[in-house]
Amino acid sequence: MNATQTLRDKDWYPHHRTPQRFVPLQQLTAGSHPGEWQSLGSEPLFALEGQLPWPGWNMVEIACERDVTSVVSSLTFESSRRSVTAELPLRVGKVTKRLVYVPWGVKRVTFAPMNAEGTFSLGHFRFVWLTPMFAYNRLLQRLTNMHEHYRDLSLPEIKQSLKQQARKQSRKWQTVALEDYESTFISLSTRRHYQQWIRQVERRRAPSEHIVALRSHLHSFDCSVLLVCPAADTHSASSLKALQTRLSHSLASLAEQSLTPHQAVLLVPPQVHKKWQKWFDEWQSEMPFLSVVESYATSVAGLRVEALSYCEHEWVWFLRPGDRLATDALFHMASIATDNPSAQMLVADEDSLDEYNVRHSPQFKPEWNADLLLSMPYMGRAVCYQHRYVPRLSAEMCGEHANDADWLDYVQTLNVIQREDFSPEQLAHVPHIAYHGAQGTVTTPDSYVAAVEQHLRACGHAAEVTPGLLSGTQRVRWSMPDPLPLVSLLVPTRDGVHILRPCVDAILDRTDYTHFELLILDNQSSCPETLAYLKDVTARDPRVKVLLWDAPFNYSSINNFGAASAKGSIIGLINNDVEPIDGQWLSEMVEQVCRPEIGCVGAKLYYPNDTVQHGGVILGLGGLAGHAHRFFQRDEDGYMGRLKVTQNLSAVTAACLLLRKDVFDAVNGLNEADLAVAYNDVDLCIKVREAGYRNLWTPYAALYHHESISRGADDTPEKRARWLSEYAYMRKTWGELLDSDPAYNPNLTLVHEDYSLR
Repeated sequence: MNATQTLRDKDWYPHHRTPQRFVPLQQLTAGSHPGEWQSLGSEPLFALEGQLPWPGWNMVEIACERDVTSVVSSLTFESSRRSVTAELPLRVGKVTKRLVYVPWGVKRVTFAPMNAEGTFSLGHFRFVWLTPMFAYNRLLQRLTNMHEHYRDLSLPEIKQSLKQQARKQSRKWQTVALEDYESTFISLSTRRHYQQWIRQVERRRAPSEHIVALRSHLHSFDCSVLLVCPAADTHSASSLKALQTRLSHSLASLAEQSLTPHQAVLLVPPQVHKKWQKWFDEWQSEMPFLSVVESYATSVAGLRVEALSYCEHEWVWFLRPGDRLATDALFHMASIATDNPSAQMLVADEDSLDEYNVRHSPQFKPEWNADLLLSMPYMGRAVCYQHRYVPRLSAEMCGEHANDADWLDYVQTLNVIQREDFSPEQLAHVPHIAYHGAQGTVTTPDSYVAAVEQHLRACGHAAEVTPGLLSGTQRVRWSMPDPLPLVSLLVPTRDGVHILRPCVDAILDRTDYTHFELLILDNQSSCPETLAYLKDVTARDPRVKVLLWDAPFNYSSINNFGAASAKGSIIGLINNDVEPIDGQWLSEMVEQVCRPEIGCVGAKLYYPNDTVQHGGVILGLGGLAGHAHRFFQRDEDGYMGRLKVTQNLSAVTAACLLLRKDVFDAVNGLNEADLAVAYNDVDLCIKVREAGYRNLWTPYAALYHHESISRGADDTPEKRARWLSEYAYMRKTWGELLDSDPAYNPNLTLVHEDYSLR
C-alpha cells in the first residue's frame, strides 16, 4: 500500500488521517508481489506509524484483497489508561467501513489484518474524524439495517428504545447503542469460532430445568430411540472394546436428556448380549426405558427393520452407536412437534465430534428444500419420523448398501417424500443442534446417483443423474420439451457500448442453446458508437432486435415492456454487464425452468476477479436481502457445499434470471410503481414463491457480472431517497417473510453474506 499523502490532501482534508508506515510485528512476511503480505498464522500484527487518528469518533475505511474467505481484521488503540479494540469483518472488492471511538492520549495503534493464514494486500486505509452528531446518525442507521431488534423502526424510535433500555440499566444510552452497534460486526465463522458460539450463544439459549418442568405437556412426546449393532462390529476383541466405548457415549446421552425418552431399544448380536449381560443390566437399572434385544440380523438394514417392530411409540429416531443426542434434543423435538401438529418428519441441525470429542462442523440446515435434497442428503442423521411413516428397507432391497447407514438414511428420506400423500407441511425443521456425530460413524458413499435415479423413476420423472461437483452430491439433468421453447432474453441498456458489446457478443458466440431471441431494450442511447453497434449487431444476427424505450430509467418498466414484446414462452432477465463463461449456461437454465413446479431460475455469477458475486439471494441479509457467499473464492465449496449444488432459494438476482412467461404474467411482472430500480427482482421472486412455485439456483450456469457499472452507484441525495423508499416498501410488504427465509437457518447471520454464525 502506498501510504503517502499529497500536500493538497493535508490542506483540504485535515480530518482524513492515513498511516504512513505499516511495521510488521509478528506472523508477517512480505509477499512475492509489490504491496503483498503473507500472514503466517492466526495473529499477524502491524504497528501503525505516521498519521494516527484524532481522538473521538472516527470512521475506519479499509480495502483489503486476500485469498482467504470469512476473515476478520481488528484495530487496537492503546493509551496510558486503557486500550480499545474494534473488529472489522473484511469484504473483498469493497471498502469496509465502521465507526470507532478513539480514546484521548492514544500512544500506539496496532492492526491485525486477518485472523488466518493467507496472502493479502492493502489497497486503502484511512481514518476519517466525524462530529458526534454525524457519528450517532450513522450508528443508528446501521442498527435499523443490521440489528434484528431495531428492524422497521425509524431513527427516533431506535433512539427512544435505547434510552428506555439505558434507564432500566442505569447506563448512558450512547453506551448501549455502541454495544449493539459492535454486535453487528461480530462474525463467528463456523470453522474457526464454533466453540465460542457454543459458549456464548447456544448455552444461553438452552432451556433451564425450570422451563422444561413448566412445559409439562411436552413430556407426553412419545419417542422411541433405536440403536442397532451389526455383527461386523464384534469380530475381534479390539472391535468389541471400541463398540462398548461407543455405546457408552450413546447411552449416556440418552440418560442425560432433559426430557426423558419413553423408550430406547438396543439390538445386539446374541454373543454380545451374553458377554455384556451385567453391563447391560447396569444401564437398564439407570434407564428403565432401555430394552436390550438379541438379534440374528446380519446387516444394518435388517437390524433397523427388526428394531422398528419393537417400537411402541409414535415417533422413531435412529441413533448410531458412538453418536450422541444433545442434552435438549428430545425437548426441542417435542416443542416443534407440538407447534406443528401435521408434521410427520422432524429435521434438526447437527454437528460432528473429533477424536477428542470436541464438537465441530455444524450443519445448520434449511427447511424443506426439494432440489437440495436431490443434490445431496442434506437432512443427515438428525431426523425423527412418525413410526407409521418410516419405510421398511430390507437388506434385500438395499443390496450392497445394506450396511451403509448414510445411504439408508438418505433412501429412507427419499422414500418418504415420494409418497403420494407427502406435502412439505409434513416436514418441520428444528433449528437447534440436536445430534453429535462421532468420528468414524459417517460412511458417505462416493455417489448416491443410483439412489436418486431410483427415486426419480418411482416419481415418474424422466431425468439423467450424474455425479455432482463434490463427492456424495448429484447433478440432475431434466429432459427438454419437444419442440424446444423459444427464450426471449431481455437486455436493458443505455449507451455504454464498451459494456454492452462484450455481453451481447458473448451471448451470441458462447451459448449452446441457440433457440432464443435477444431483445436489446434501448433506454435513450445517444452515443454514436453505441447506436452504430446496435445497428451492426441486428444486421449480422437475426435473433437480435432493438426495442426503443423512450422514458426515464425504470428497470421494472423497461423489462415489463420487453416481456410484453417477447415472442418466447420463457423470459430471461439479463443485465447488460454479464458474460457467459461457457456454452451450457442457457441449456441448464432452460432445463430447470421448464419444470412445472419451478418459478425463477438463477445462475452462479462471478466478479471479473473470479470471486463469487451471486450464489443466490438470502432474505433478511442486511435488513432486506443479500447475495449468498458473496466474495468467496471461485474454487470454494461454500457452506455445507452449497456453492456447488443445485438448490431451492427464496430469490435470485435478475442480473441473470429465467422464468416462464405465463408465470411472469400471472404475478403481474415487475413492480413499476414502487420498485423502479432496487429490489424488484427480490419482490418478483417472492411473488412467484407465494404463488406456489419453487425458485431455484444452479451452479451449472456460470457467468461473469460487472455489477451495476452501467447504471452507477446510489451516491446522490435523489438516488439515496429513492433507495430508502424502495427499502421501506419491501419491509412493509414482505417484512415477516424477509426475516425468516426457509432456505436459510435462524442460527446463521443476517449481517454478513458468508453463512457465519448469528
